[in-house]
Amino acid sequence: QVQLVESGGGLVQAGGSLTLSCAASGSIFSINLMGWFRQASGNQREFVAAITSHGRANYAEYVKGRFTISRDNAKNTVYLQMNSLNPGDTGVYYCNANIATMSMTLSDYWGQGTQVTVSS
Repeated sequence: QVQLVESGGGLVQAGGSLTLSCAASGSIFSINLMGWFRQASGNQREFVAAITSHGRANYAEYVKGRFTISRDNAKNTVYLQMNSLNPGDTGVYYCNANIATMSMTLSDYWGQGTQVTVSS
């Protein structure tokens, strides 16, 4: 059994910053790609950022220069530092990870989501 637990969401004013965390736990053998997606009310879930186990990061165009993704492999944790937030960044942020378990299965896992609200 594998779980992803996010934390760090909340309410912030435009121009402010937040840092999200997502910790994976359970029967984990290795974690490949880890990333963040978000879903605004009434919209589809969209890609925000991802990072490989070697630290190579990729970002959606609309967050480049404002968001930074990082990970701590020893803690099975991925972070998303969000700066210069604007109301368009409001939504539920979901953590995603591609995990190989001790049972040698490989699957994508999702966290429960954490709400980020940016007020104008």
